[in-house]
Amino acid sequence: MFDGSGFEGAGWLVVWPVLIPLLGAALAAAAWGRERTQATISIVVLGAQFISAAVLFDHVWSHGVVAMSMGGWPAPFGIALAADPFGAFLTVVGSLVALAVVAHSLGATDAEHRRAGFFPLILALMAGVAGAFLTSDIFNLYVWFEVTLISSFGLIVLGGRREQIDGAVKYAFLNLIATTLLLIAIGLLYGLTGTLNMADLSGAVAALPQDSTLETVGLLFLVSLGMKAALFPLYFWLPAAYHTPLPTVSAIFAALLTKVGVYALIRVFMVVFPDSAHLAREAMIWVAVATMVLGALGALAESDIRRFVSFTVVSGVGVMVGGLAIGTEAAFLGTIFYIVHSIIVSAALFIAAGMIASAGNATRIEDLAGLYKRAPYLSVAFLIVGLSLAGVPPLAGFWPKVYLVQAGLEAGSTILVVGILLSGFLTLLAVGRAFALIFWRAAPEDAPTPPAPEFGNLVKGSLGALAALTFLIGLYSAPVVKASTRAAADLLAPDAYIEAVLGAPRAVTASDDPVLGKEVTE
Repeated sequence: MFDGSGFEGAGWLVVWPVLIPLLGAALAAAAWGRERTQATISIVVLGAQFISAAVLFDHVWSHGVVAMSMGGWPAPFGIALAADPFGAFLTVVGSLVALAVVAHSLGATDAEHRRAGFFPLILALMAGVAGAFLTSDIFNLYVWFEVTLISSFGLIVLGGRREQIDGAVKYAFLNLIATTLLLIAIGLLYGLTGTLNMADLSGAVAALPQDSTLETVGLLFLVSLGMKAALFPLYFWLPAAYHTPLPTVSAIFAALLTKVGVYALIRVFMVVFPDSAHLAREAMIWVAVATMVLGALGALAESDIRRFVSFTVVSGVGVMVGGLAIGTEAAFLGTIFYIVHSIIVSAALFIAAGMIASAGNATRIEDLAGLYKRAPYLSVAFLIVGLSLAGVPPLAGFWPKVYLVQAGLEAGSTILVVGILLSGFLTLLAVGRAFALIFWRAAPEDAPTPPAPEFGNLVKGSLGALAALTFLIGLYSAPVVKASTRAAADLLAPDAYIEAVLGAPRAVTASDDPVLGKEVTE
């Protein structure tokens, strides 16, 4: 589709971050049982996805929103993909962190698990994540959720241990309920408007009577997408499931899956319901506060290191949705910055949790002690990402909370400000408790001294890179602030997004790809 940039074939830039991992998943599946081949394919594919996402973001930054309708069917009748600064930015960060997690898996996951489907499922998951970030069709948002659900279910059960099956059942059951509610909400919305394209829905919903029917649809979207994002009161599936799979699987889940749910909430309520669904918006405030505070309390009370990290992920979701509830430009700046920070820190914490369990041969915090002397590298990395999670300056987690608190004060939302500050304080206590017991506390004198853990360069390097990234972003936050500010402004004024999706002269088809054919749109 023509996007106004003057660059022929620009619409294809939005396709490659989705298409590359899809093709990579097929190639990796074709190499079933050949673990080295699959690993090579995965690293190359995720590197290519990151590069394509970076090129897309650069083009969006310079020329504006990029949109494309598939198969020659113009929006709103055809399937459309669109990239604005918000979606493109998250695609870049998500693909970069996924690359770091898969690199970590090469040294931290045994060959048997890697041969059992780890790589094809990871690539399919990344296709679903990119598809959700870049789709402009609300039904296809549901489709991409299904792609991530199927691949994530396969990753949870990889290994077949009893606790994995138990976690997978809880995970799949709650997510299937959420998917069903989402499909019902989409069906009702289609019945009211006759369209599924989000850009087209923006005008169609605004023209509807603002009655109880529309309020019900808005509440259904809040409940269904809130379940997928792990919002209160239906967040319990996350700490019940995320601690069961391989640490690398938990890391990519924590980094991306809940963020897709939060992204969908922001996209739906800012494009489809910008001035509607008032009941859902009012409920969002209290749900966000309950999520951030109860998640932090859960982390403080938890005795398992992996479940501890899971509860911190829940608390972070509440902070993000709190920014959506405030709804100002400063709030969205803080929310988008916080999403980027959380993607990095959540992955790093689960990676660190896996290394802690391996080094201490235990997952219960009370059974771990003295790791500072045996694994100083791990202790420093854990402390950096943990303090960043709590929002301690000058680390990356501090700045988005400053923007969110400022936005809450300006909007007069005292309850959200109190929730953000209280959850940050509780998270700091939880991180301090975990660090003191796991690393600083001396091991009992009569306890056998296990050998120092031997972590390979990939294992240490991936964790170190993520810890260094959150540290550097904290010291020099200007690029992330600039990108988040631009994305926030576009969210509050989605005219360019709507025009790019609906206002093109015609759709791009396969013959318009500059590699495969010549662009014919004038």
